Amino acid sequence: MRHQIVGKKLGRTKDQRNALRRNLVKQLFENGRVKTTHAKALAVRGQAEKLITLAKRGSKGEPILEVNARRLAAARIGDATTVTKLFDDIAPRFENRPGGYTRIIKLGPRLGDAAELVVLELVEE
Repeated sequence: MRHQIVGKKLGRTKDQRNALRRNLVKQLFENGRVKTTHAKALAVRGQAEKLITLAKRGSKGEPILEVNARRLAAARIGDATTVTKLFDDIAPRFENRPGGYTRIIKLGPRLGDAAELVVLELVEE
């Protein structure tokens, strides 16, 4: 039974899952949208929204809190330029929005294996 188990395994080991999530979140923040499968989009969506909330809270407070928030984001994303874009471009865009920063748009099944393809994108506001 899967009681109190959080997250999807996605047919990968722990390190592969972490790398996949990190890369998809990084691509989402760099490009604004990512075309992927529905299961991967659901696995990544929560982490991306938590990082945007972290960036929003980190940009409001004292300088020491902003440095701490940037370090936490850098530990989760792993790329300094993406962290800078997150804090300087993406977080101010969602300053007045209480949540729901991403949108999943279904595209239909993939031809090869009939996996449900979606576009995970940042909401334009």
